[in-house]
Amino acid sequence: MLEGGPLPEVRGTARYAELWGLLFVDATPLKAGKEVKIVWRMTGEGPLRVRASLPDGTTAEQKWGPEEHSGSTWRRPGQEWGTGFVFPKAGCWKVELSRDRGSGQVWLPVR
Repeated sequence: MLEGGPLPEVRGTARYAELWGLLFVDATPLKAGKEVKIVWRMTGEGPLRVRASLPDGTTAEQKWGPEEHSGSTWRRPGQEWGTGFVFPKAGCWKVELSRDRGSGQVWLPVR
C-alpha cells in the first residue's frame, strides 16, 4: 500500500521483520524503463538481499545497491539501505527482501 507524504511509501509484509520502502519518484505508478531509487528500512539481522520479478519470471535490473545508509531523517524501524532498479516492462512487480533473520515482500505497480 502506498501512503502519503513528500515521497510515496510502501509497507511490506514480512516474517520476523518489519519492512518499509521509500520511493524517490514524483508520481506513482512507477514507469517502465526508468531507473528508480528505493530506500528500504527493514528490521532483522544480517545483510540485505533484494530481487524483483514479475509472475512470468521477468526480473528487474538492479543497477546498484543495496548500499547501507549510516544516517537518515526517514523514521521507520530497522536498518536502512538504498537500491536502484529498472523495471523493464509494465506489471505488478514483486520485490523480495531477505536478511539472515527476517524476510518480506512488497508489490509495486509499474506502467
